[in-house]
Amino acid sequence: MKIAVVILNWNGKKLLEKFLPGIVEFSKIASVYVADNASTDDSVLFVKNNFPTVTIIENSGNFGFAKGYNQALKYVDADIYALINSDVEVTENWLIPMIKTFADEPATAIIQPKILDFNNKDFFEYAGAAGGFIDKYGYPFCRGRIFENIEKDNNQYDDASIFWASGACFLIRSTVYWEMEGFDDDFFAHQEEIDLCWRVFNNGYDAKYVSKSTVYHVGAATLEISNPKKTYLNFRNSLLMLIKNLPENKIAVIIFIRMILDGVAAFKFLFNGNVGHFAAVIKAHYSFYMMLKGTLKKRQFYQKNNYFFVKSIVFQYFVKKRKFFYHIF
Repeated sequence: MKIAVVILNWNGKKLLEKFLPGIVEFSKIASVYVADNASTDDSVLFVKNNFPTVTIIENSGNFGFAKGYNQALKYVDADIYALINSDVEVTENWLIPMIKTFADEPATAIIQPKILDFNNKDFFEYAGAAGGFIDKYGYPFCRGRIFENIEKDNNQYDDASIFWASGACFLIRSTVYWEMEGFDDDFFAHQEEIDLCWRVFNNGYDAKYVSKSTVYHVGAATLEISNPKKTYLNFRNSLLMLIKNLPENKIAVIIFIRMILDGVAAFKFLFNGNVGHFAAVIKAHYSFYMMLKGTLKKRQFYQKNNYFFVKSIVFQYFVKKRKFFYHIF
């Protein structure tokens, strides 16, 4: 089984200096690639001068996460793509348990390791934690992280099927990646991995969390949580994802309810003085309407009804005050 570790980079020279040595050292069973989104900070020169075993793929522009990987992976020959952010620290033998799972379970198409916080290594990290799920209305959450509440890792989450794997460290069979036509270019960044996992799920494949593999993620290294652009992309892409993947008989009602909930979120931003985030939600909805016709054309033949873990994570968290995954039923 041929494995390729592919790191998407955009002006991340400092991150590559910090984390690429460990990835190279602890990924001996794989070929390592850096896919560069037209960086201007000497990232490519740094890799060329210091890591002769790393293959560099130079994209012609900053295509974001989705198109950046779609373009780069055309030039990667492997059975398994291990897509990893440039701000991730891997551990010794991190790949082996996940590759074994692929070998033992033919229906498993996507795998995520345990993702802990690089700056607080006893705790899960926001982006992925111990594997992701969505509620009926498309809001994502994780085992180990619901909204801003992040759990300490006490090995409380065993290997299990999950609904989505984090793009921070995302392993997928190459055949399935291309069968699904990769990430959706229109997403640019944020929630494109959830959309891909949902399409994979609708086509009968499984995603898994493998606890024996551990990585540490810095998080928000390229786009800070406080940046309104992140809010814009998350709100817009979540709606696009719902249009693409919801069962036909649920689309109208779910989108209507999401509009209301998004409106509540927008005015909460405004009342808290976050005008930029309020404007980002409005912009996200406008962009969603502009993209609606094209997005409807991307719907696949079959959508499953049992996609969500819980009806409303918003209700569970804010009304019932259930802050931990194991409290939600």
